[in-house]
This record gives sequence, C-alpha cells and structure tokens, in this order.
Amino acid sequence: MGYLSRLLFAFALVFCAFNTIVISQELNAFAFKVDEPIFLDGILDEEIWGPDGWNENFTQYFPYDTSAAAAQSRVKIAFDDDNLYIAAIMENTGPRKYVSTSLRRDYRGEQNDGISFVFDTFNDKTNAFQFGINPYGVQREALLANGGARSEDLNLAWDNKWYARASVHENHWQVEAIIPLSTIRFKDGAQNWNVNFYRIDSHLGERSSWTPIPRNFPIISTAFSRPLIFEEPLKKNSANISLIPFIAGRTAQNFLDGTSESFTPAVGGDAKVGIGPALNLDLTFNPDFSQVEVDQQVTNLDRFEIFFPERRQFFLENGDLFASFGHPLARPFFSRRIGVDRDSATGQNVQNKIIYGARLSGKVTDDWRVGLMNMQTATDEDRGISGKNFSVLAVQKKVFSRSNVGFIFVDRESLALDEYQSLFNPNEFNRMLGMEYNLASEDNRWTGKALYHRTFESAEKEDPRTLNAYILYSDLHWSWSASYLDIGAGYNPEVGFVPRVDYKRFNPDLSYRFFPKSKFINSHGPQIEYELRWNETLGNTDRDIGIEYEVRFQSLAQFSVGYTSSYVYLFDDFDPTRTGGEPLLAGTDYTVSRFTFNYRSNPRQAFNFGIRGEAGEYFTGDIATIRSDLAWRIGYTANIGMNFSYNRIRLPEPQNSADLLLVGPRIDLTFTKSLFWTTFIQYNNQIENINVNTRLQWRFAPVSDFFLVYTDNYFPDTFNSKQRSLVLKLNYWLNI
Repeated sequence: MGYLSRLLFAFALVFCAFNTIVISQELNAFAFKVDEPIFLDGILDEEIWGPDGWNENFTQYFPYDTSAAAAQSRVKIAFDDDNLYIAAIMENTGPRKYVSTSLRRDYRGEQNDGISFVFDTFNDKTNAFQFGINPYGVQREALLANGGARSEDLNLAWDNKWYARASVHENHWQVEAIIPLSTIRFKDGAQNWNVNFYRIDSHLGERSSWTPIPRNFPIISTAFSRPLIFEEPLKKNSANISLIPFIAGRTAQNFLDGTSESFTPAVGGDAKVGIGPALNLDLTFNPDFSQVEVDQQVTNLDRFEIFFPERRQFFLENGDLFASFGHPLARPFFSRRIGVDRDSATGQNVQNKIIYGARLSGKVTDDWRVGLMNMQTATDEDRGISGKNFSVLAVQKKVFSRSNVGFIFVDRESLALDEYQSLFNPNEFNRMLGMEYNLASEDNRWTGKALYHRTFESAEKEDPRTLNAYILYSDLHWSWSASYLDIGAGYNPEVGFVPRVDYKRFNPDLSYRFFPKSKFINSHGPQIEYELRWNETLGNTDRDIGIEYEVRFQSLAQFSVGYTSSYVYLFDDFDPTRTGGEPLLAGTDYTVSRFTFNYRSNPRQAFNFGIRGEAGEYFTGDIATIRSDLAWRIGYTANIGMNFSYNRIRLPEPQNSADLLLVGPRIDLTFTKSLFWTTFIQYNNQIENINVNTRLQWRFAPVSDFFLVYTDNYFPDTFNSKQRSLVLKLNYWLNI
C-alpha cells in the first residue's frame, strides 16, 4: 500500500476516533492490511501484532454490566487478499486452571473458557458468523440468526474450514487464527462489517464483551455490535467451491419382521459453490446422514407430536431463512419432513431415500435475502411410498434498522422418478403460501412478529389458514409479551410442523427482575404467564395460569419454584399414560393444579446436575415427576452423563396407573482433538425399548471424518434384539 493511501487511512483513524469521542463516545475496530501471510503458531511475534491498534477495554456482562471486566482481553484483526487474521490476548487476575468440557469441536456452555469473534458481514445486526477457540486450541464455528435473541439462534452444527492455535502463558493465554475469506459470505468491495468479541472466564465466573451488552439480553445479541473498518475494500479471489464426497456402507437386521439387509455400499456427496460473494449453492446427491446423533428420547405425556431440531449439515447454512418462518406451534416448513414418509402397511414413519437436493441461499443485496430449495425422494414400492418433490422459496427484505418482511412458498408434489419415466400425479399436492413481518428495534427492546399463512390442496378444506401477532418488550427490570395465534381447521402444511389445528390462542406474560448488591445472588424475580385456547365449536379447550419465582446465583447456579393451574378439554379420546389403557373419553374436561421446582447447580464444577420436580393433579388422578441430568467431567477427556425421568401416575380404574421411567446414560470420550467415541444408552419403559447407539469418529483432516456407528434396540424384559444396524462412513472436505 502506498504512502498516500496509508496517510489517508491514518487520517480516517483520527477522524473516526474524533467523531467517536466527541459525538457518540462509540469505538470502531480496524483491520490492517498485511503484505505477507501470517505463520500460524499461536505465538504473536509478527510485526503486525505490535503494541498499537488493539481493541481492548472489555466490559463485564456477567455478573454485572456496569463495570470494566476484571479479566481484561484485547483483540486485533488483519487481512490480506485471501484471509482474515485474528490475534487475541486474554489476561488473568492470577494463577489458575482452565475449564474445557472436552476436546471435541463446537464446545458450548458458560462453564467453558473461551474467546468468540462475531462478524456481521452485511451490517444488518441480524445474522452473523461466529468463530471461537478455548485455551486448549479447541475450535468452534456457528451461524447466528434472528439477532441472537435466544440461545437457539446460535447454530453450532454448521461446519467450515478455518485454522487457529492457542498457547497458555503464566498470566494470560493467547490465540492466533486464520479464517479464509472464502469461508465467509460478504459483499464484494465491502470496507466495513459489524463486529463484537466476547470472552467467558470460568475462574471468575465472568463473561465480558468488547461492545457493552445489557445483561437482560443474550450475550450473543448482534444489536450492539460496532463497525469493523478495513484498510482497503475486501475482494474475493478464490473460486469458493467445496466438494464433500462420501463413501458409506450399511448392514441391518430387523428381528421383528424377520428381514435383514446385507452390507450395502453407497456413494454420494455434497458440494458448496459460492455464487458471487454472498450467495451459496448447496448440492447433494444420494445424501447419507449417518453421522447425525440419535435423538434424545423423552417421555411423551402430551396429546401431540414432539418437535426435534434439524441437525443435517446440508440444511444448516442460512437455515434460518427457511426455518424461522411461522410460530413454534405452526411452522410452515420443517426440513426433517424431507426424507421421512409413512409406510402404507404399518402406518409408521420410516426413512425415505433422498435422490438429490439443491439449495441456493444468501444475500442478493444488503437488504434482500433469498432462499430456493428443491429436493427429490425415491419411490419405495415395498412400503407403498411414492417419490415426492419438495420445493421451497423464501425471500426477506430488510426494513428500518433491523426488521424485515418475508415471503415463503412451500410445494410438495407427488413425483416418482426412475430410469424409465417420470410419474406425476397432479391431484396429489400440498402447497403453502405465507407473508410475515418481523420486528426488531435498534435497541433490541422491542421484538415481534405478524404473519398470515394459507395452505392449498387438491381437495378444498374449510379455513386453511393461520395468523399470528406477537410483541415482546424487554429492559433491565421489566419484560412482557403478548401473542395471539389463530390456526384454522383446514390449515395443513404437510412439510411443516403443526401438532394441532382449529383453535385460537392468547398468551401474555409479565416478569420483573431485581438485581441486589449481593455476593451470592445475582438476580431474582417473579413471572406470571397466562395461556388460553378456544375454538368456535367447543369454546374454551385449554387454559393455563402459571406463577414462578426464579433466583440466579453469582456462581451460575439457578433455582425456581412455581405453581400452575390448568384446564383441559378432550376433543379426542386420550390415554393419559400412553400405555394402551382405557382412554378418557372425548368431550370430558378437567381442572388440575401442580407445584414445580427447578434447580441447576454451578456448571463450572466437575460434577454438576440439574433437577426438576412436579407434583399435583393429573386428569382424574395424581402425578409426581422427577427429571434430572447429571454430568461428571474428568478433565477434558471424558464426560459421563445421565438423563433420568420418572413419572408416577395414579389414576382410578378403568384408566391405567403407570410408573414411567426413562434413563439415558451417556459416555463421551475425547482421546485427542481428532478422535472421539460416544456411547448413548436409552431405556424407555413407555415404549418398552432399550436403545444403544455407539459412535466412533476420527477427524483425519479439517472437517473430514470417518464414522463407525452401531445401533441396537432391545426388549427390556428379555434383552432380545428388535433391530440393529452397523454403518461406516468416510467423507472428505476438499476446497477447490
């Protein structure tokens, strides 16, 4: 870079600093151009990591948000034509040990030491990329969506290639990282992003961030990020193409129907292609999702279907663009519907082979996001399943500072493909059309949503629509929300998740937080919530009034007690224990009340636990419930856990009483940062099943893995096997 350019950049630094001090008291971060690539070793001996230009003065987020961090940190950013370079120094207040729950990539939890870098590359303060590393060099990468309003908006299932090293010193630990610019989507020629950095210090129980974040919002909130200004405009010089081929093999036995599947090899793969600087094309052919962990079972005492989140890598990047539409009780698109169909002989949901998939998603301009997906499943004549084609179009337009309007269209067609012909049934389709407005104020105090969706099928249905209006206000002490949801009787998005239709729902809540000056208690306060459901035919069908008081301790432990009064009307026959007993009859109604308590111990301790209890009335009888999860951390090489759930239900005859037990021990061994072994056992007497899932994973190259997965299901009384399978898979991530 020439002398004049450097002089102008220096002037820009001074000008921005002057404006920061005089006008807004706000600081910017700066990224400095380097001429030579930085050697990655975790030792900050390059000239660029000299004493000037560091982003420092971190502010405490927890336990307080009004003072400087006790353990200070500083971060510096550089770049060249191909990479982003990051250096970070995390100081300590004295000698100490660090906490890492394991050596497995994508650690999570406030008990882990770590530093995280959040890059909002399109300056919308809504979506961002996050990269993190802990003192032992364990990395994590994630996608942030919806402004980081909830912990669920941080998606650590996303994978990509980047490189980092950490080194531990007497009074600090430090990080050096290289993030290829091809890993990140951004506007070509951009000269500024939004950025924030935050640190978790397990020794002090402190969380701190470079940009101050009020503690009533999540630390991952993107609303408070500040500008990152690059010394020169950024350009993408690489082709930005990744190929991820795999080879796999599977053998299985089903002892229930006396069938077996001989060892079956499979070949397929994914591809990620950058279309311009901000769009990504994901392609998959004959995909295999064997590396996905088994879902954690739950005891289902509800009358409706249970939601399990998506974990398959193909669906994750920009996944919020498709999945954030709708309401948690009325999702118009749920990607786990793809690849699952109903066996016509047994009526059970079974896995259905996906032939191919294509997904184009990302930014078109600073204000417009677009997502387009098409996937095709195979015909399975033995199970009476015809192939289906799934298409989704999602569009978002940014309005105001952080809000957006959105449009979504979902289409499922009966389209069977084979090597001879294409069979299309024009009378078998399901389509959904929806519009939404998502509110997010600049200061993050106001968030909300308004939506209208409608489904279309070959047979006309009465009232095939849903609408929702939601508003949330949150400041340091007060938080309140109100939601109105109206789901029509004919609303039927078959590629969505809607456990129940034909009702209206009104759901307000109100809470207040006290922040005492205490060495033990961080905050405490009450919350009251009301939920009412009704429809035009039956009137009120459900009502819940809940009161809770929660205490959060400085140690990160939490405790709460609560009381709930509920009214339930049964519009279908229902077996309260789901054990095949005499059901309660449709048309009957029940008013019940219960007391609850919940305790979560300090997660920084090597042994920690959570326990939740509930006792009270249950339909015509009583229920007592204990749920717990135990965790024992042995250094960073072993995590031994146990999920436990016991429901003692006592009902008068002719209904069944039941003792429902769910036990799930889990052993997670991380021998190195590239070799892992996980075993998960689940005993569920509600469905009379013992499930064993054990998985060996060898990460032999960055984002490239070998998996060996064994799964078995047993009858608990005899230990005779029901079904078992063995899967081998090898995938390799190749950047072109």
